[in-house]
Amino acid sequence: MQMQLHQLKYFVAVAELRHFTQAAERVGITQPSLSKQIHNLETGLGTPLFDRIRGDLTLTPAGEVLLPLAKRILADVETAERAVQELAGLRRGRVRLGATPSLVTSLAPPVLRRFHDVHPNVELRVEESGSQDLVRELLRGELDLAMIILPEQGADPGLFVEPILRESLVVASVEPLPATDARGELPITGLRDQPLVMFRSGYDLRDATLQACRQAGFEPTLAVEGGELDAVLSFVAAGLGIALVPGIVATRRPGIRITPLAPPGVRRTIALARRRDAEPTHAGRELRQIMLDFVHAAAATDSLPPGVEPLGAPQDGQRPSATSIAR
Repeated sequence: MQMQLHQLKYFVAVAELRHFTQAAERVGITQPSLSKQIHNLETGLGTPLFDRIRGDLTLTPAGEVLLPLAKRILADVETAERAVQELAGLRRGRVRLGATPSLVTSLAPPVLRRFHDVHPNVELRVEESGSQDLVRELLRGELDLAMIILPEQGADPGLFVEPILRESLVVASVEPLPATDARGELPITGLRDQPLVMFRSGYDLRDATLQACRQAGFEPTLAVEGGELDAVLSFVAAGLGIALVPGIVATRRPGIRITPLAPPGVRRTIALARRRDAEPTHAGRELRQIMLDFVHAAAATDSLPPGVEPLGAPQDGQRPSATSIAR
């Protein structure tokens, strides 16, 4: 049995919407035609893909297995089409960039502006999420490039990664912190008796904060938990507690006091990542190069925020002049 691309497209639409009529509207065909194509797909595979029980539509075990594979196949076909169009001289297309919230609001805007100036006809799509979610989307072929936080155990073997920045986390608060040393730095143990504003589960910064506290021998006291980056900074500004946040964004929030951590502190590595088994498109390569040039130009002009340093050497191409990142 040979599955057709349009059948996989229809199957993904139904699986995501869990509704045949809505899926038909999304893909632009009639509901009976869509139902027939799904039936043909199930017949060819020899197994149902959906359970239809009292009006509820759910995936069968076979459907659960097929869904991520179908998404990846469709994403690979789209990538191949765009790559061939570029070789044919069609200077248009799309770049799908993923980034963590702190990088979406700091590094991404000036880099994307520079890319758009050079390639105004290329569509830019940005996905803002935590690194774990971005890695999954990269592996499924739903992103071309992502700025992620490298975990201590290393990157997924299915990804090619390039470390570009190392940043130190800082303590965000409203009031001065009493446990700072003579240099104005706070030892990690100084967080022991402070109420912490904590990020939601699955957030990279939550894991980094909890790990740092536990390595120092204590469990932190949580005042509020469950927010994204902007919410956490807003809770800190409201005086609900303190938080460990990236220095790359903390300096921009009015009313928030920034205190560096005493050595060794808490540091993390920012990297560019892409799928190892997928050749990047011309537009994807251009975006990567512009980002690398921008980072090193910012370092050369002392435009990086305190506690942020570049990693690696500048790549091919000229260094453009840099504007400040999150100053």
